[in-house]
Amino acid sequence: MNDVPSIANAHETFVHIRIIIGMILGISVSRLVTGMTRFVQHPGRERPYSVHMAWVVFVLLFIIHFWWFEFSLAKIQSWSFAAYFFLIIYAGIFAVLAAMLFPDHIDEYNGYRGYFQARRKWFYSGLLVLFVLDVVDTLLKGKDYYLELYGWDYPVRQGLFIAGTTAALFIRSEKYQIALVYLALLVQVVWIISLFEFLR
Repeated sequence: MNDVPSIANAHETFVHIRIIIGMILGISVSRLVTGMTRFVQHPGRERPYSVHMAWVVFVLLFIIHFWWFEFSLAKIQSWSFAAYFFLIIYAGIFAVLAAMLFPDHIDEYNGYRGYFQARRKWFYSGLLVLFVLDVVDTLLKGKDYYLELYGWDYPVRQGLFIAGTTAALFIRSEKYQIALVYLALLVQVVWIISLFEFLR
């Protein structure tokens, strides 16, 4: 059986892949939104932690941004199982991060601060994988897509994200983590605003 759909089937293949990716991202968004409502549902029991909540907002923004720009995959004229598998893994990382940010139970930890700091290396490892996969995803869309949409700022942005997250694996300082997440949020918001022309 041929693993590469024909060009005539490229659009149908893309729609099929978008549906599957959408299901995975939907689970991720649902987990984040449900997790955030815990602080409203149980204000005395669940207390927010600034670093944790900032990463929740960052991941949620990243998912929204990612899902919009995946429409550019419609330009791909032939699909392989490898490309399909890669996109499933990429989307799956969002689900993993969402589950790490809002686990089923944190009873054995001292609130979200204790939980996040105890599992920070796992979270930052997942985030690092996400940033690397984003580079691969951008290259997958082709040179024309990159030149049309991005410039020198994209590799700088990704380089800062990757370097900052790698450092967070080894730096325990809470001040560093606060600086990193708020810088990442600022960069992400500015990045989205700067691309509003392409979001219409």
